[in-house]
Amino acid sequence: MPRSTQPYLWTLEGWLYVAAVVDLFSRRVVGWSANSHMRESLVNDALQMALCRRRPKPGLLHHSDRGIQYASHQYQATLKAAGMTVSMSRKGNCWDNSVMERFWGSLKSERTDGITYTTREEAKADVINYIEIFYNSKRLHSTLGYLSPMQFENQFLLNEVSTFS
Repeated sequence: MPRSTQPYLWTLEGWLYVAAVVDLFSRRVVGWSANSHMRESLVNDALQMALCRRRPKPGLLHHSDRGIQYASHQYQATLKAAGMTVSMSRKGNCWDNSVMERFWGSLKSERTDGITYTTREEAKADVINYIEIFYNSKRLHSTLGYLSPMQFENQFLLNEVSTFS
C-alpha cells in the first residue's frame, strides 16, 4: 500500500503541519518548522532557519512544489531578498520534488507511522529528534555513498582542505 508523504501528523489535539528545507547536495535538512497551521509563515520559518544556518551566496537555486504557501508574496520576497533563483514543480508532476517527497516518506516510515501523539508538542519534539539526531547525523543515504548528510559534508570539507594544502 502506498504511503502518504504529506508533511502533517495527527495528534489528539489535531494536525501538526511540518515544513522542511533540504540541501540537495548533502540531503541534509537545513531548515524546519512545525505548527498547528499550514499558512505561509510555516514554510517561511523553515526557510529563514535554512538561510541562517547556511548563509547561501546569491544565485542559489531553490526548488519547491506549487503549494500556495510557496507561491505567497512573503515566501517569494524572502527568496528574492536572499538572491535565490526560484524553481517550482510542474503542475501535477511529483517527480520534480522527489527528494523532498522521499524525506517525508522516510520520516513517516522510519519514525511516525503507527504512533498516536497526545499533543502537537510531543509530535514536534519527535520530528525534531528525527531530523537533528537521526536523519542529519546517522541516517545513511545510498546517494551519498552510504554516509549520513553530516558525514558527507564533513568528508567534502576535508577533501577541499586537503586539495588546497
